Order: sequence, then structure tokens, then C-alpha cells
Amino acid sequence: MWNDIIGYFQDLEQRPVERLAILVGGLLFFWILEGAIPLLPLRYKKNKLRHAGVNFFFTVLHLILHTGLAFIIIRLSDWCLQQQFGLVYWFHTGVLLTVIIGVLSLDFSSWLVHLVMHKNKYLWRFHLIHHSDTNVDVTTGLRHHPGDSLLRGIFFMLLILVSGAPMYAVMIYQTLVVLATAFTHANINLPKPVDKALSYILISPNMHKVHHHWKRPYTDSNYGAVFSIWDRLLGTFSFLDTKELKYGLDRYYPAEKDEDILTLLKKPFMQPDDTINNT
Repeated sequence: MWNDIIGYFQDLEQRPVERLAILVGGLLFFWILEGAIPLLPLRYKKNKLRHAGVNFFFTVLHLILHTGLAFIIIRLSDWCLQQQFGLVYWFHTGVLLTVIIGVLSLDFSSWLVHLVMHKNKYLWRFHLIHHSDTNVDVTTGLRHHPGDSLLRGIFFMLLILVSGAPMYAVMIYQTLVVLATAFTHANINLPKPVDKALSYILISPNMHKVHHHWKRPYTDSNYGAVFSIWDRLLGTFSFLDTKELKYGLDRYYPAEKDEDILTLLKKPFMQPDDTINNT
């Protein structure tokens, strides 16, 4: 069984149509689900389709950029194999442990870059485009400014270098994170006991929605992408009842501009305005 799994993911990077099908399939599944069991009554500027169109524009930019970075990622992973560089080679791990180390390392890269973007005021300018969405749904997951996407790619490659993750481990994680991103951003109302139980291992929808709350300190918590271990171990976990959730930002960004593509693209290069309030 392991050989079949490894064989499937080993060259998945070379099958872009299949990867796109996983992305689109996840989005469609949770799009339908959030229509059936919505968490919050979202108030779109015009309608859900227009909101989705704005977010899909940024999704396309994200995919184009990461398609380019994929060439570097493949070469970096192959270099680690050739040079026997990284944790999985230094400790001579078997296939299962290699997958675990690779996946956890790459998930830590997602947590770490997310933390860094929140703590550095210049990098935050790029990341705030993701947080400026006042209607968080499944399409919000890949709403990233190209500068945000580039930084994520850099941290991803750094942790490939540290872990030595082979391509099958890289692709297993990338598949997990694509599905997890759709799941955690989807406007779905899971039974609270189910959501809470999931949050001890995985980033659950309610756990991540706290991160999209408009006001600090909640915005600066729950940074994880797939696994909740990093937030729980490193002191960045927080809880907020879903009844208290309000999306957007309490400063820096006018709520009425959260679907203005040109403003979203230009905003990181403009001087932030601390006086803006999302009331």
C-alpha cells in the first residue's frame, strides 16, 4: 500500500491537471456544504459570485507564482536527495517517518511564515489583503497578495532544506494543505463538539475563524495551516465563541474596499492608515 501511495505522490507535481482537480474539487465540495450548513449569514457587497470572482483572481496569481516556484522546489528536493542533506537523511528514516518529518516540517513552515507576517509591519502589509475579506468563506483561503505568496514559498523551501523532504512528502503535504485551506475557511457550521475534538489535532473551521476576527489579540493567534500542534505548543492558540465573530480588520483597511482588486494590489505599497476602523 505504501508503495502505491508514494508512487502516486512522487510525480504528482508533473500532473498539473490532476492537482488542479484536487483544488477545484475541494473548493466545490465546501462551497456546496457551506450553502447547506452555513455558520454565519454573510453580507456580500453584491453577491457571492462576485465575491468569489475577486478571490479567484488572487487564487490564479497565487497558482501562477507557485507554479514557477515548483521548479525550484523540485530541484531543491532532488539536491537534498543527492547530497543526503536534511533530517530524513541524517537520521536514516524509513518511508513512514520520512513522510511524518517532511509533512510536519512543511506545516511548521506554514505556521512560522504566518507568524512572521503578523509580527513584521512591512510583511503584514501584504498579508492584510487576506484578512481584509469581510465575508470569510471557502474562496477566502487562497486570497493572497503575490508578495504574501512569494514569502510563503521562500519559507516552504527553507523547511525542505532543513527536513530534506523528498518530493512525495512535499506533494502529500501540498495536497493536505490545499484541502485543509478550503475546509478551515469554509463558512460551515460543524457541531461544536466535533469542531472542538478536531481542533486538538487539526486546524478546525471554528479555530481558524478566530484568526479572521477583526480585532487583536484574536487576529494574532491560531496561525496553523493543517495541524494545531504548533499553536498549542507555542502559545498562539486562542478560543472565541462563533457568536462573537466579526471579520475584517479594525484598522489599516476600509471595509468597503475589500472587493476592490486594484486597491488590494496597491495597498501593500501605500502608507498604512491607522485611523481606519471597520465599524
